[in-house]
Amino acid sequence: MEMIQTIKKLEKEARKSSGIDFIKLGLGLFFMVAVLTYSFLSTGGIPNNLFLAIAALFGAYMAMNIGANDVANNVGPAVGSKALTMGGAIVIAAIFEAAGAFIAGGDVIKTIKKGIIDIDAFGGNVDPFIWAMMAALLSAALWLNFATMMKAPVSTTHSIVGGVMGAGIAAAGFSIVAWGTMAKIAASWVISPILGGVIAALFLYAIKKSIIYKEDKISAAKKWVPVFVAIMSWAFVTYLTLKGLKKIWPSIVDVLVFLPHAEKPSFLVAAIFGLLVAVIVYMIVKKTVAHRANDLENTRDGINMLFTVPLIFAAALLSFAHGANDVANAIGPLAAINDAVMTGGISDKAGIPFWVMAVGAIGIALGLALYGPKLIKTVGSEITELDQMRAFSVAMAASITVIIASQLGLPVSSTHIAVGGIFGVGFLREYLEAKKEKSIITDEQETLHDEKKSLKAYKNELKTLEEKSGKSKADYMRVVDLYKMIDEEEEMIKSAKKQLKSAEKIKYVKRDAVKKIIAAWVITVPAAAILSAGIFFMIKGIVL
Repeated sequence: MEMIQTIKKLEKEARKSSGIDFIKLGLGLFFMVAVLTYSFLSTGGIPNNLFLAIAALFGAYMAMNIGANDVANNVGPAVGSKALTMGGAIVIAAIFEAAGAFIAGGDVIKTIKKGIIDIDAFGGNVDPFIWAMMAALLSAALWLNFATMMKAPVSTTHSIVGGVMGAGIAAAGFSIVAWGTMAKIAASWVISPILGGVIAALFLYAIKKSIIYKEDKISAAKKWVPVFVAIMSWAFVTYLTLKGLKKIWPSIVDVLVFLPHAEKPSFLVAAIFGLLVAVIVYMIVKKTVAHRANDLENTRDGINMLFTVPLIFAAALLSFAHGANDVANAIGPLAAINDAVMTGGISDKAGIPFWVMAVGAIGIALGLALYGPKLIKTVGSEITELDQMRAFSVAMAASITVIIASQLGLPVSSTHIAVGGIFGVGFLREYLEAKKEKSIITDEQETLHDEKKSLKAYKNELKTLEEKSGKSKADYMRVVDLYKMIDEEEEMIKSAKKQLKSAEKIKYVKRDAVKKIIAAWVITVPAAAILSAGIFFMIKGIVL
């Protein structure tokens, strides 16, 4: 009877889950069909407008997959640390991703992401160029969809780069690819996670050293938490100015006339902006921490509470900057196709109509809301356990690594940085716990040795007594006692072996997750490229 009830419950949950999945699929399809219809009807009478409409469909699909996969890196640590609920994270990320795309997404973008192929190789022939961009969009979206299903956070930039490269090779041969640029992108597979991991680990260690390892954690927190939050503020404002506001910088300069006239902000100007905000934030946080200190426990959990609000701000700012920058992964090729259809030519830069920007912005927000939770859980809790200060360190690494890399001219991936930061705090935790583990292992080994020694002595004594002739009453009582002591010693040895084995096995970063994610990173560009080449030939075969 109980089994029947269990089966009924499972069936009910399955029906509920399939119903939700059907609604998600329906909403996604409705958005893509709406984009397809609008694009086709609004460009009626223009040659190749059917290609543009289909490309808009692919762009909408790509944007939703960016939302489902890439945005998890911005809010995953905050959710994993319990600073944000899943629902709260999705709302915040959706709003700020869309805001970043609309406000700072820019009016003009490079149509070929990162200049990885030479558009002159198309010889001014528009059709193959349109087919190549369509293939790039669809292949990148399909790869991201697959990676999301496999719960692997991958770089959307690398996905579209692979798509553009594969379609370019299929259209004009290997000579079309800028292999030097591709080498830099390959280098980012190593540079991004290592930089992110090291910086996140350094910040976490600094927090532990200055606050957590102190006897009076509350007093230490009053002194240092405002400093760490101020540093975060400086990093984010500098990062946001450099990466998120560069596309609307001329408009800002027109309003703030005291700024030097330039097309984009310099690092010095961005850093000064960041410093001014950091000073204000320091004073606010110092006052807030002093006020809250009396209500906090002098424990790690008590200190963690002080990082909750900064983490929420970090998730919002990361989402804004991501929306401003990575929306181009969805709408860059679409803008290129739109420009080619409208002008009948090929350009390395293209204006972005509002509807194209809307496809990217709304698509990212919708993809996040419908399919983002799966990757948010993976990033937030399935790689290593995160609390607020660990998640705070990951957010710091995300902003500071991009700043360092941009100044050194190093290619980096925001996905790889964030996940590398999570690896970093997890491996630091393993390193810091290693001494404790060694101490535990040493103690257990010594205990095991002593117990084995005692057991051997008891057995030898028992053997001697059992072989003794004419045993006294005291001898018989001793034999009984020895049997009891031998049983107890054997139980203690068994327990010591179990504890020793447990101590030796402690790992804070899940190795299976690390292997799966790294494998997905390595094959992203070639997988998207091969898929893109196949799609290009398919489109060419259908058209011709």
